[in-house]
Amino acid sequence: MSVAPHLHLPPTDRILSSRTGWTRAHWEATADRMLDALTPYATPGFAQYRLPGRGSWSGVVSDGLEGFARSFLLAACRIAGAGGAVDPALTERYAAGLAAGTDPASGEAWPRLTDCSQQMVEAASVAVALHETRPWIWDRLDARVQERVADWLSGFVGGRTWDNNWRLFQVVSEQFLASVGAPYSRSDIENGLDRIEDWYVGDGWYTDGSGRNFDYYIGWAMHLYPLLWARIAGPGGDGGRSAAYRQRLGRFLEDYPHFFGADGSPVHQGRSLCYRFAALAPVWMGALADCTPLAPGLTRRLASGALRHFAERGVPDERGLLTLGWYDTFLPATQPYSGPASPYWASKGFLGLLLPADHEVWTARELPLPVEESDTYTALPAPGWLLHGTRHDGLVRLVNHGSDHNPPAPDAEGPDADPDRGAGEDDPHYAKLAYSTATAPESAPHAHARDIDNHLALLAPDGTPSRRRRIHPLRCEDRVAASWSAARLPGDEHAYRIETTSVLHGPWEIRVHRAEAPEGAVVREGGHAVAHPQSPYASSGPDWALARTAEGLTSAVVGLYGWDGGAEGAAVARDVESNAYGPHSAVPYLRSAPRPAGRSVHVTLVVLSRDHVHPEALRTAVRVRVDGDTVSLAFLDGRTVEV
Repeated sequence: MSVAPHLHLPPTDRILSSRTGWTRAHWEATADRMLDALTPYATPGFAQYRLPGRGSWSGVVSDGLEGFARSFLLAACRIAGAGGAVDPALTERYAAGLAAGTDPASGEAWPRLTDCSQQMVEAASVAVALHETRPWIWDRLDARVQERVADWLSGFVGGRTWDNNWRLFQVVSEQFLASVGAPYSRSDIENGLDRIEDWYVGDGWYTDGSGRNFDYYIGWAMHLYPLLWARIAGPGGDGGRSAAYRQRLGRFLEDYPHFFGADGSPVHQGRSLCYRFAALAPVWMGALADCTPLAPGLTRRLASGALRHFAERGVPDERGLLTLGWYDTFLPATQPYSGPASPYWASKGFLGLLLPADHEVWTARELPLPVEESDTYTALPAPGWLLHGTRHDGLVRLVNHGSDHNPPAPDAEGPDADPDRGAGEDDPHYAKLAYSTATAPESAPHAHARDIDNHLALLAPDGTPSRRRRIHPLRCEDRVAASWSAARLPGDEHAYRIETTSVLHGPWEIRVHRAEAPEGAVVREGGHAVAHPQSPYASSGPDWALARTAEGLTSAVVGLYGWDGGAEGAAVARDVESNAYGPHSAVPYLRSAPRPAGRSVHVTLVVLSRDHVHPEALRTAVRVRVDGDTVSLAFLDGRTVEV
């Protein structure tokens, strides 16, 4: 694919960057284009950038502040990375915006920081950007403007934030206040840093607040802000805390390259995906904090590959703007707090520009990603995930047995306690059994397949499917992961237990389910949703179904055991405007006959591949034997697995 010409990029360098062709100059040119594109949307004093698009629930003024703050972070990377040698208009715009935004008489003043307000998020970006550009912006501000900025940031002091990554916004902002001699609360900083210790679960992983909240916030927030705080606190000012943060980030980065496909795409999972290449923040921070286990050439290949991936697919768009979506605008993948400038948290993906041009991450030759060298299997017990990548097609798939974005389960109250008590609605970006670098879940409210793709459901007589709300991990090691969840049907108070074990083998995921169900319930399971500008091809047969895009990405499900739906047992569901990857989507699925009451076992082979897939042949690729509570899987290469 070719990068859009409106970015005005320099020629590629295939000697230094044999994989992507991109150099630091490409990063600088992309940043410049994104910053220049914002100016038509600035208020007269440059305190707000009011971009086109759907507004957030916080209102137009907050959205305008968001445009300033998040793009200021991008400008800070560009200014500081160039040692101030940028177009003077860039620094002047943001200096003027700071003056107008903190002046109540300007007509474009920022809202005051109040408890749990959106302004707290944006204030953290302002504080970090001010620190990184201190010699070029803060130190040159009029003393009265400095006082007003400090007064605005002081709304954090003694304030209440949401009890998740927001605690860190208070930490970095008050540390900046301390660095400029303004009033601050040391206990706010210490309490915020102490709180994240409760959320560290090992192997480099945090959960974002209490519960099993695993997504990209772990990298672009939980790892990022503690080390940004350490940069503001300065040498000796961290009380020894940063050693632990550096060690944890280093451990996290050992596995992180396995989340990226050969085409540069990150796995599509979790919320706030409109931040896109903000997923690169922990990679760059590892280099900035000198704690990365990744070779310099791998760091740049991963980062440049991801940025180029989006540039090749129209991000930023022809106006130079980031929209609310993944490639194009796609609102079902956003949250109510997302406004038109929210995607500019992607600025965190440019932190590498803070490294000098002669740093080895910019001068070393690119190295291949793990998926470019071999098939990979990565077990991540902390979040309950398996990653598997296949070298021949460059795809990475994530099997989810641990992240549900729900609060922790209340203490059990006996054998009949409700396992979903206190859980919210299932979110398609967390509740699915699998995600990948080439697919997205069906997420539009109108989508027929929203409850089908990568989900095993019990169907009530009226067709209502059960949900996968709270996920209870059971196992995650080597190539096997397992969990259970509760299934409910309308008018039935009983919580039916569904246990699922995923076994990886090459490009395949074999799912073994043990499902409890009432009399007459139907069991249904879907594979990955594939999407494209053209309607995908679909085909099905006895206990198998397949969908394939015009570019050859194929999703298939093959029933290996327990699927006895007859002529109605396999099909492909289609939807329109329901998937972030394209306007036409399709999901293959299997459907059983009505079940007798009690437990049943179902074994499914799930395929996502760029190969040509032959479902009938795959039926013989795995021999399944069920003996009581044990399922044995025997593969053609001699490998056997007991579930």
